[in-house]
Amino acid sequence: MKRLLVIGYGMTAHRLVEELRSRDRENRWRIVVLGEEPFEAYNRIALADRLRGVPAGKLMLRATGDPLVEVRTSTRAASIDRRTREVVTADGERVPYDALVLATGATPARPPIPGAELRGCHVYRTLEDVNAIRRAAETASGERAVIVGGGLLGLETAEALRRHLGIRPHVVEAAPHLMPAQLDPMAAELLATRLSHRGIRLHQGTALLSVNGDRTGRATGITLADETRIDAGMVVFTAGTRPRDDLAPEADLPRGERGGYLVGDDCRTPDPAIWAIGDCAAVHGRRTGTVAPGYHMAAQVAGHLLNTPTPQPPLSPAEPSTVLKLPGVDVASMGNLHATTPGAIELTYTNATPATRYAKLILDPEARTLQAAILLGHPTAYPRLHALVGQELPAPAEQLLT
Repeated sequence: MKRLLVIGYGMTAHRLVEELRSRDRENRWRIVVLGEEPFEAYNRIALADRLRGVPAGKLMLRATGDPLVEVRTSTRAASIDRRTREVVTADGERVPYDALVLATGATPARPPIPGAELRGCHVYRTLEDVNAIRRAAETASGERAVIVGGGLLGLETAEALRRHLGIRPHVVEAAPHLMPAQLDPMAAELLATRLSHRGIRLHQGTALLSVNGDRTGRATGITLADETRIDAGMVVFTAGTRPRDDLAPEADLPRGERGGYLVGDDCRTPDPAIWAIGDCAAVHGRRTGTVAPGYHMAAQVAGHLLNTPTPQPPLSPAEPSTVLKLPGVDVASMGNLHATTPGAIELTYTNATPATRYAKLILDPEARTLQAAILLGHPTAYPRLHALVGQELPAPAEQLLT
C-alpha cells in the first residue's frame, strides 16, 4: 500500500481526501494529513457565521472516520527532503511519502505600514483569527473598529461587528469603489448607499497610511493617505492574501511570479511525486483564490494518483462567483467581469420601486452567450443566471430578472 502525504487540511485538502477514498476501491493509498491548525477541516467560507455567533462546531466538515486516513492537527511541516521522500515536521519527525500533495493555502497580508503589528490589529483568515476578533469585540462593544478592505470579506466583517457585537465599523477601501473585483461603479455606489444607511462608515479611494498606537503598544486608530484620522481600538485587515509556499526554496521547487508552487494543468510540480492544489498552487503561474478551482484540482489529482486521469469537466464559466451575505442586501456577481470579449454587449437594468434594484448582463457579441453578470436586489435571479453563464439566453433578460 502506498502512502499519500498531504500538507495542510483546509477545504481543498478535505475534498482531495474524500475524492481519493471514494474512488480508491482497491485501497491502494493510505493517507496522512498534516494540519497546522488545532482543528480538523472546517468551512472557511462560513467564518463570517462564526463572527455572528454561530458555534464553531457548526463549521466543521464531516470527519472521514476512515481507518486509512490519519489526520494530525497542530503539526507544522518544516521542510521537504525530496531525495528520501520525507517531510520533516517542526518537531523533527520525518514522515515518509510515496506521493506528496501541498495544500497549504494562503496567509493574510498585513500591509507594510507603521503600526500594523500593534496589539488590537487582527488578520482574518482562520478560525482562530475570527475567535480572537470576536473576543476583542465582546469587550469593546460600542467602540469603533476599522476594517481595511472593502471587498466581500471586509463588508461581511463590518456588518457582523455592527449587527451582532455592537461595534461601530469604518471600512477603508483604497480602490475608488467597494468590491472592485466584482462590481461596476454603479452597483458599488448603490451598495455603498445601503451600507451607509446601516451605520457603516465608508472611506473609499484612499489608502491606509499608518496604524496609530499608544505608549503601551496598543492600536488607538488609523491615519489615511488623505490625512483623515479615525480613532479605533480595533483594526481588522481583510485585504489580500499571499500563497503559503515557504517550503519551496529549500526543496528547490519553482514558484510562480506572484508566488505559489508552480504546477502544470495536472497540478504536478517538476518533481513527479509532488503536487500542489488550492490557494498555494500557481497553475502556469496563475493563482485562483476561490474554492471551486481548488475542488477541481483535488478531483484531478485524485484521478492521477489512481492512474485513472479521466478528463475533468471544465470549471463553470460562472466562476468566479460571489454572493455578499448580508441580511436584506442581495448582491451577487458571476463570471469574469474584467475579461470579457472586446465589443461585448452590456445590458443594464435599474428599477427604483420599491427599492433600487440593479442588474448588468454582459453578452458575447458574436454568440450572444452570457459572459458575466452583476445583480443587486435580484435574489431569485441569481441561481437562474448562474446556470446560464456560457449559454445563450433562453428568454429576454427582463424575464430572467423577475
